[in-house]
Amino acid sequence: MVSVAKTPPANTDFEQWLSTLSSSWSDEQRERIKQAHHATLVAHPDNVIGLTAADLLADLRLDHEAIIAALLHQAVSSKALPQDLVRQRFGAGVAVLVEGIERLDTIGVLHQRGLHNPTQLEGLRKMLLAMAQDVRVVLIKLALQLCRMRSIKQLAEPEQQRLAHETMDIFAPLANRLGIGQFKWEMEDLALRTIDPISYKAIAKALDERRRDREHYINSVLEQLRQTLDRAGIEADLTGRVKHIYSIWRKMQRKQLPFEQIFDVRAVRILVHTVAECYSALGVVHTLWKNIPQEFDDYIANPKGNGYQSLHTAVIGPQGKTLEVQIRT
Repeated sequence: MVSVAKTPPANTDFEQWLSTLSSSWSDEQRERIKQAHHATLVAHPDNVIGLTAADLLADLRLDHEAIIAALLHQAVSSKALPQDLVRQRFGAGVAVLVEGIERLDTIGVLHQRGLHNPTQLEGLRKMLLAMAQDVRVVLIKLALQLCRMRSIKQLAEPEQQRLAHETMDIFAPLANRLGIGQFKWEMEDLALRTIDPISYKAIAKALDERRRDREHYINSVLEQLRQTLDRAGIEADLTGRVKHIYSIWRKMQRKQLPFEQIFDVRAVRILVHTVAECYSALGVVHTLWKNIPQEFDDYIANPKGNGYQSLHTAVIGPQGKTLEVQIRT
């Protein structure tokens, strides 16, 4: 999963932001980025969407042409900057990317026409990938879409609903397909907040903590678990994750469960070398924290139909918070 920047450059000095970009870029490339920013400022004095998208793309390590295309998008889409002028001032490479982004905007029109069943939506996603030709175009479009979702409250209510459904149906699954999990979860959460604000607020209130706080909690759990396993002589790889609000909502809908019965809001995975170590690690976990008996599953002794083997347990972790633990080889 690719990790993306959480702090957009909209509130920072542009020159300072520019200085943080890849050191492998030449002074000429940086100057072209600056020119693109200034060209857009004529029509859009803040260019928040372009700047924030450019920052996301820089964190994905895309090249300077992709950064320029993102910065120019608002000016081009509003017709303030003709595409032939883009080609003349910034070169054919940037022009091709800008034109590609404009073509992808037609996907939203098709989505508005009622192509909403799973087969049709998958067809739209495949069409988008085929139209793009260059994967950078898709990545730029995803970054721009996420930035629009972040500022969705500025739109009229019907446009908010259209953008949220389009994002949930087309762009969040595309982000997942391309391995950009951070884009996916933020798009899904922002879309759910617009589509079903009551459910979103209820889950957010039940969580009673920000995602960043949950991530900090998982990191502290991993460190405690790592030290305890080391003392027990068990060599293990540990990973953790926190469910985002849309993922919690989806599980509640699918299994018809209240929030209180969703035990994997916070989860840890333990990878060991042998089956015997799986059970030893389970003993360590249950010694550290009180287990929830009805939430234990032994898929090693009783593998799933697809051959999946693992130990699943849920415990009352630090601060009285539930924690799911999966242990496998």
